[in-house]
Amino acid sequence: MITTDEIRKIAQLAHLEITDAEVELYTPQMISIVEYVKQLDELDTAATLPATGGLTPEGEATDGTRADDIRPSLGQADALKEAPDALAGHFRVPKIL
Repeated sequence: MITTDEIRKIAQLAHLEITDAEVELYTPQMISIVEYVKQLDELDTAATLPATGGLTPEGEATDGTRADDIRPSLGQADALKEAPDALAGHFRVPKIL
């Protein structure tokens, strides 16, 4: 069972500030979600093959493998060359809250 302390810890790890009222609101919701997902444990998947090629016939027919070749990286200067707003060697993007 998920506790209120675990909800606070999850919020902290996600850098979320939540009130005590929100902790009380979210705790039963999280418990309900986890219990719902636990139903998957009841399924017999012994004869089920892993879905490695896709979930459709087209995906199954597509070769999704590639050689793991070492190649040179793009480099910082080239990566930032086309950036609309680079600053001090970094990409600068609008803050999203």
